[in-house]
Amino acid sequence: MKLHRTTALLFAAHRTAARSALFVLALAGSACSPSLDWRDVRPDGSGAQVLFPCKPEVNSRPVTREQPGRMGLASCKAAGLSFSLAWAEVADPAQVTPALQQMRAALLTKLTAQPTPLQPLQVPGMTPNPEAGTQRLEGSAKAGSQHAQVALFTRGLWVYQAVMLGDKRDDSAWSNFADSIKLDF
Repeated sequence: MKLHRTTALLFAAHRTAARSALFVLALAGSACSPSLDWRDVRPDGSGAQVLFPCKPEVNSRPVTREQPGRMGLASCKAAGLSFSLAWAEVADPAQVTPALQQMRAALLTKLTAQPTPLQPLQVPGMTPNPEAGTQRLEGSAKAGSQHAQVALFTRGLWVYQAVMLGDKRDDSAWSNFADSIKLDF
């Protein structure tokens, strides 16, 4: 009788230990769950493919009634960071470089950031342009200190701006986002 009771107590102790271990593993798994859920996105009308860490909202419209062309924006927020890909089609090849310059200037103004040197950028399918590149920006927007990483590039008459913006830097998230961009016209 004592042997059965001892065996029963040992089994009960093992079951309790197993349940405790499963509970601890479940807690650990939920604490380590990624806040960035990467997915392959091809925003309609963009001619681009990119990994977003959240489901982006996509908006597009004609540039103006007088000029042909289209523009669009895919953006989402995750883990305290904003991710966006903006694109526009210009009507004339002579407008490509000024359009990239205007995109950069608008972001610098929005962040009240100082310009930093462009770093080389290679996006599969891009057209070489002296204004294409990537840079880090530190600024102060209405909500406080902001960190931005931006990539500017072009393909033919299309200009693009990829941005990650937040109150903290996340080089790993930026690499996943920026390195995934492909142009597929």
